[in-house]
Amino acid sequence: MLLAFDTSSAAVTVALADPVSGAVAASSTTVDALRHGELLAPAIAEVLAAAGCGVKELSRIAVGAGPGPFTGLRVGLVTARTMGDVLGIEVVGVCSLDILAKQSNLALPVAVATDARRKEIYWALYDGPAADGSRRRLEGPAVDKPADVAHVLAGLPVIGRGAVLYGEVLGAEAVDVLEYPSAEVLASGVATGTLQVTAPDPLYLRRPDVTMSGGPKSVLPK
Repeated sequence: MLLAFDTSSAAVTVALADPVSGAVAASSTTVDALRHGELLAPAIAEVLAAAGCGVKELSRIAVGAGPGPFTGLRVGLVTARTMGDVLGIEVVGVCSLDILAKQSNLALPVAVATDARRKEIYWALYDGPAADGSRRRLEGPAVDKPADVAHVLAGLPVIGRGAVLYGEVLGAEAVDVLEYPSAEVLASGVATGTLQVTAPDPLYLRRPDVTMSGGPKSVLPK
């Protein structure tokens, strides 16, 4: 079975699906921006129990790789990589903005904008859906102030939490109410090959908030 989860946003979302057809057997989603570390493991256990599946029946893990705030994002990525090492199974990452784009039923090009905090958004542009439901990413992912990319996103349907927070600034022609990536879409997309997979490494687009120490400082007066 294919286990999928994403912690790149305020939602902790988990799904279990058939690794070939992508049919979802069980899923769980909880929105709580401050408790990713507390919620993910119990959610995985809940989904496995609901589907009557043991961890030894897992054949692959798919995890949302962001972009997203690093604290929540690393919970999912570390969990996925640890489970993969312990179980000896493949772990793949998927850009979380790609998941949101695939969730949309709009038959036209779309923009995805999620909340990057600090009054910024993570964003990307996508082509209209192909016959199999996949979407080609045309630009991004990137992180910017909404006003700085309004001219790029203006006139496009904008999907994601960023559209809810900054829709007026972005000049969105239409706002799709999809706010968070879905693990069900992640699972089915990876199983059917309609989502592009990458290494399970974090797409954290900002420079780290901490820097390496420059060594001890002298306390002697100059």
